[in-house]
Amino acid sequence: MKAVVIREYGTSDVLKVEDMPTPTAGPGQILMRVEAVSVNYADIVRRRNDPYPVPTPLPNVLGGEVAGFVEALGDGVTGFAVGDTVFGLLGDGGGYAQYAVVNAAHVIPLPKGFDLDIACTLVVAGVTAYQTLKESGQLQPGESIFIPGAVGGVGSYAVQLAKILGAAKVIAGAGTAERRDEALKRGADHAIDYTADDWPEQVKALTDGRGADVVLDMAGGKIFDQSLEALAPFGRLIVYGSASRDSTSLVPRSLMAKNQTVTGYYVVQWFAGRPKRSVDAFNALVDLIVAGKLNVSVASRLPLDRAGEAHDMMSTRKSTGKFVLKPWA
Repeated sequence: MKAVVIREYGTSDVLKVEDMPTPTAGPGQILMRVEAVSVNYADIVRRRNDPYPVPTPLPNVLGGEVAGFVEALGDGVTGFAVGDTVFGLLGDGGGYAQYAVVNAAHVIPLPKGFDLDIACTLVVAGVTAYQTLKESGQLQPGESIFIPGAVGGVGSYAVQLAKILGAAKVIAGAGTAERRDEALKRGADHAIDYTADDWPEQVKALTDGRGADVVLDMAGGKIFDQSLEALAPFGRLIVYGSASRDSTSLVPRSLMAKNQTVTGYYVVQWFAGRPKRSVDAFNALVDLIVAGKLNVSVASRLPLDRAGEAHDMMSTRKSTGKFVLKPWA
């Protein structure tokens, strides 16, 4: 089979297509024929060997979420049949390939005819957005929320889901006028430039001086500190990334005066530790898409040998929507 392999850390040119043996499904596993692979910012982080919740040993095949068909079942696997349309979550990677072995517990059936290019984006971006809002953020109807990177992978889901969950005021953050306009088109009530030094004050001005009840942070560093400034009393700051690669120094007592909360979120650990609630979130997204209430934008579909191009386009943050690799193209 064809797969994209990294044998050293570095820039996107370390992504090389190689011929590899097709894996076999062991006990409790499913072999999937991969039709679509989501490219996520986490893949860029792991390619560079930046700090990440789990190590990235070499050589490595990146890719944490795939959609396709059941090719073969390992011993003891029930509830699936060869040919079923499924989603697979690969906590340790392996998705940039024509075939992937996935633990059966992390394989989710899809409705017949469901768009596989959309399906492969439903966890790292979709479930992350859903659970950072509903589970970790405890967003309530009538509350306000600030969403950075609002037309990126997680952000584009989060803007729409926040409105679906009843947020009264969704404030989007984006670095260019074009991306701010796109966020407004996707349902945000306001859009601000979160690369500006005064963006926390802009959030406060839009919330009658209180700040946002929920703030998402995927950057860390200076943005984390600013996110705390933009947080309302009893507000919840949810950290789900560290794209800036900068550290921050949180002083816990600073949270006391306004009864604020900082919570970390990592979607793979949710599926490992709270699988039912995670699958429920996945299925809720599927239902919203089927009902036409949630729109998922695919920015580009590329063959495996253009994986590096996908990484570079994502890194520039100039595109909107998700990047998807097509292993059989």
